[in-house]
Amino acid sequence: MFTSAPPSAASSPPHEKAVRLLRFEDVSIAFERPVLEGITFELVRGETKVLLGEAGTGKTLILKLALGLIKPDSGRITVLGEEVSSMPEVELFALRRRIGMVFQESALFDSLTVEENVAYRLIEETGKITDEIHARVLEALDFVELAHTYNLFPAELSGGMRRRVAIARAIITQPEILLYDSPTGGLDPVTSNTIIELVVKQRDVYQTGSLLVTHRLQDAFTMASHYFNRELNKMVPLEDGSTMSVHTTFVILRDRKIIFEGTATELLRCRDPYIREYLS
Repeated sequence: MFTSAPPSAASSPPHEKAVRLLRFEDVSIAFERPVLEGITFELVRGETKVLLGEAGTGKTLILKLALGLIKPDSGRITVLGEEVSSMPEVELFALRRRIGMVFQESALFDSLTVEENVAYRLIEETGKITDEIHARVLEALDFVELAHTYNLFPAELSGGMRRRVAIARAIITQPEILLYDSPTGGLDPVTSNTIIELVVKQRDVYQTGSLLVTHRLQDAFTMASHYFNRELNKMVPLEDGSTMSVHTTFVILRDRKIIFEGTATELLRCRDPYIREYLS
């Protein structure tokens, strides 16, 4: 499953011509009050786009809109060439198989083993764990360095291990897009760094486009200043003066709108008073 990665994906652009995976065009939605207004951005192959903003600004809602779980009141959402904003639910099922989702708090099934959790979407298709599925589970778990836990239950794992299992579940179908909803929320700094290293590994080695919601600025800047070195098998910081692109951009939401979109360097140079206070 994970054998087709280039030898050094992080040291070169992930694509010669940007392949658009997802696009929001002037998207607005309201419940009792407006939540998002005029949201426009796109995600290309190999890029991680980090969604930042205070609680209640609609970051997780953007992930739900991308999955077609909620329809916008206006605007267009295109995912992998399909307009999900007008797609019937039955057609969305097939599209969602091409998207991996890492939920808040992992959302593992307590009554299922690690293997059954990771293989859940594949078992839906076959009704059982076959030898092929078992091999794919072990490969996905090996990616997150938890192959030895396949026969354990979630209650036997630490919080950080459960998040890593959730990532294995999200990547087992080789998704073209990954959606991360606060993958480090509630974790200690050391465990959070382990999770971010896996996100960077997926970005640099397999060039999967990702939307990542986080409340931790440290996580966002770690992704923007590090790359995954395959020879060392770990995340390492960019050298001073390096021109290597890590294909990570930032989107900041405030008052229902996007108030900033750009690189870490552009963000640090931004003189907007709210953004300066947000970063401080």
